[in-house]
Amino acid sequence: MKKINLAISGCMGRMGKQLIKSANNNRNFKLVSLTENRKINKKISGIRPSINSINAFKKASMIIDFTVPKCTLEILKIAVKQKKKVVIGTTGFTKKEENLIKKFSKKIPILKAGNMSLGVNLLTYLTEIASKSLSKDFLSKIYEVHHRHKKDYPSGTALMLGRGIAKGKNKDFYKMIGRKYLNKKLFPYGIKINFNSIRKGEVIGEHEVAFSSGKEVITLNHESFDRSLYSDGALTAAQWLFNKKPGLYSMRDLLNFK
Repeated sequence: MKKINLAISGCMGRMGKQLIKSANNNRNFKLVSLTENRKINKKISGIRPSINSINAFKKASMIIDFTVPKCTLEILKIAVKQKKKVVIGTTGFTKKEENLIKKFSKKIPILKAGNMSLGVNLLTYLTEIASKSLSKDFLSKIYEVHHRHKKDYPSGTALMLGRGIAKGKNKDFYKMIGRKYLNKKLFPYGIKINFNSIRKGEVIGEHEVAFSSGKEVITLNHESFDRSLYSDGALTAAQWLFNKKPGLYSMRDLLNFK
């Protein structure tokens, strides 16, 4: 198989650095471009990072983006002009920004996921099944923990899990969002989905979905120990997306969860 020419945006971030390491160890990819939102005066893996531009992505056929929403949308505008494929691991998009991504996906293949882990995507699927199976007597809440440097909350993964609950109930996710807590020791279940986000230390990621009827509690959880879990997942997603037609895909499509 011919190697996929890969560009990584946000190359100085935690995930960017991990993606570079994983890409260099993956024989299916050739790293051809690195970008950042500021000038970097050194080479990384033999490549001098540049600012996002048409020229920066010229040699790439695939872009993996773990940045911030504003930057992701800038990259998508460039990708559409150059017919590049894009894997998005960025989180924290507004509903308006989500709709913009859908518009871009009509012109190029995009795979977007709040989490690239196989285990987390399985957890989302199981959450949907549980939500669909449980009666309206069960209230829900989602708990997540990440490192102290993470700014957005709830995490993209927590929102993915929330969408799983809403889909199971056949309801609009945005109308199901309840209260969003930060660093609370305890927080309540709700008819809507309540979220509690803990930011501490260097935790890679912990997520728990809980359902309670007042008589019993059902919990589903996942814990990450190695950041390469996400970078390897992103590369798997990129390889899968490479031969796809324009459209908006998810890890669920890749994993063939019905």
